[in-house]
Amino acid sequence: MPSLQKKLLDEESLAESQPKTCSRKPGWKAMPYILGNDTIERLASFGMQANFVVYLMKVYNMDQVLSAYILNTWLAISNITPLIGAFVADAYLGKFHTIVLSSFSSLVGMVIVMLTACVPQFHPAPCSTQQQQNDECIGQTNFQMGVLIFGLFWLSIGTGGIRPCSIPFAVDQFDLTTAEGRQGSSSFYTLYYTTQTLILLINQTLLVYIQDSVSWTLGFALPSVFMVISIVFFVAGTKVYSYVKPEGSNFSSIAKVMVAAQHKRHLRLPPADHTQGALYDPLLETNDSEVKLPLTDDYRCLNKAAILVENELNNDGSRKDPWRLCTVQQVEEVKCLLKIMPVFITSIIVNIPIGQQAIFAVSQALKMDRNLGANFEIHAGSVNVIMMLSIGVFLPIYDEIIAPALEKFTKQERGLTTLQRIGLGHACGILSMVVSGVVEIKRRELAISKGASDGVAPMSVLWLTPQFMLLAFCHVFATVGHTEFFNAESPDGLKSIANALLCLNISAASNLSSFIVNIVHSYTGKQGQPDWLDGDINKGRLENFYFIVAALGVLNLCYFIFCSRRYHYKVTVKA
Repeated sequence: MPSLQKKLLDEESLAESQPKTCSRKPGWKAMPYILGNDTIERLASFGMQANFVVYLMKVYNMDQVLSAYILNTWLAISNITPLIGAFVADAYLGKFHTIVLSSFSSLVGMVIVMLTACVPQFHPAPCSTQQQQNDECIGQTNFQMGVLIFGLFWLSIGTGGIRPCSIPFAVDQFDLTTAEGRQGSSSFYTLYYTTQTLILLINQTLLVYIQDSVSWTLGFALPSVFMVISIVFFVAGTKVYSYVKPEGSNFSSIAKVMVAAQHKRHLRLPPADHTQGALYDPLLETNDSEVKLPLTDDYRCLNKAAILVENELNNDGSRKDPWRLCTVQQVEEVKCLLKIMPVFITSIIVNIPIGQQAIFAVSQALKMDRNLGANFEIHAGSVNVIMMLSIGVFLPIYDEIIAPALEKFTKQERGLTTLQRIGLGHACGILSMVVSGVVEIKRRELAISKGASDGVAPMSVLWLTPQFMLLAFCHVFATVGHTEFFNAESPDGLKSIANALLCLNISAASNLSSFIVNIVHSYTGKQGQPDWLDGDINKGRLENFYFIVAALGVLNLCYFIFCSRRYHYKVTVKA
């Protein structure tokens, strides 16, 4: 009897030491901790990236090509590691523990990068302007490069765990089987992207100023302090959060469905009204907050993986071989993932206009009148602040005013479906490219006709405002829409993987954009014709490049409409 009491006490203490799975979702009660953590974490991580090329050039004495290569490589790896982090979170650690461990990883990386700025042995000797002109600067040693790369490595690991888990963990706090829960999660996306936009504004203004004009050490120390605060914020909500337990490798579950369906490909599916007892559909062994997926006719061939044949069950009703028999739930989860892939493909091209404006719009701004009044001049690299301000203003207006008004008219929850919002984002991205091309035609005509020695057109840089506002609308509808769509339509066990796709589509869009630029460079500028992307923008034909991107956007929109008209939203019931 005493040993039994001791065992019960041990089990009780073990249960108390583990995060509890809440039967009721905390909803907005958990948001101050999650949003506080995520906002401060973004302030820290984006603060490291905002001025990093300048840091490498000024402190590490690198040329622009090598600096850009290191930054692009780091960002490319940081957009791939979320796939690994998502897999680990969904299969083994869970989102909470993955975020905590990854936050500490990011903190380690930030401290190391800060040390490269403040410890003289970790960076080359300072180089004067005269030495730079004479190419006499001392380059970085292998040890110094090793320390820098070691810091970036930890930052990429941290990004890989935080990015795919932060939004799904927040969504886990809402009961999506209720209208109130869906409304809360939708409002969360709006608040999330609004705060993210404000963080980008702070990073591109205040933090860049501190790094450039005050101290690199202070400029990198502040993100490290911010990271510590974000960890404290996140851990403070431990007793409030609702936790979804990891259930092993979901990729293994996908493979089992494919293998079982292939093994039973010769069997006939039962009629739609005679599936009960013919398909293996046991109750879910989960808490009452979990949802069950009913059988659908999408990808019907996969339903064969759940067909029951003789001697496939044990006496207790469990399966003898999970590679020969799968549950209806497993089959439907695989279908959910397959259904969202066409939308994921279309999300790549819609990101190209957003990336192009960060490069070529700056070239346009350099050849326009950037004076506002007699004593203020807009920096060419700061013109994208117009887009950020537009996002920060329009997102709350859409969520609080436009969406409720549309809901009364369309009778649709939140006014528009997620796919309709994404479609609007596609259209805004196309329009932004068309407007960019029209403005560029007018700008170049004025620059050539006026014949200014510096090639600057007598045209205010504020003429770029319409294209940046359209890009802001593209963000509001497409980026936020994709985030909500992937989280709502992906299986519960694969939400982190779905969010990793959001990072992957940015990386894919960047690579595709570079490919298009290289193609344009290769096939224009021959036989006496101007290179569309000439270094002298007044000699080029930048508007033609914009129109090509717009044409690709039109084709992509047509494919998106085709996919969205055939798409069936996920249906769930309480488990």
